[in-house]
Amino acid sequence: MSVCTSETMTNHHRVPGFHPLEAVMAMVRLWRQRAQRRHELLQLGERDFHDVGASWSDFAHEASKPFWRS
Repeated sequence: MSVCTSETMTNHHRVPGFHPLEAVMAMVRLWRQRAQRRHELLQLGERDFHDVGASWSDFAHEASKPFWRS
């Protein structure tokens, strides 16, 4: 048996004040940050790599990833 009411259904899983567009905007910001940081890695020199104890290949691997991959 079902009951028909005039109340609207509510989504109890939704965060109050959260809009799906906000999630999209946050993802775009994250992707832009990744792309910028990976571009900056390509600008580093051998001395920079030595300072952090890594090699060019370590940085090249990270810099070569697409922006959508973490």
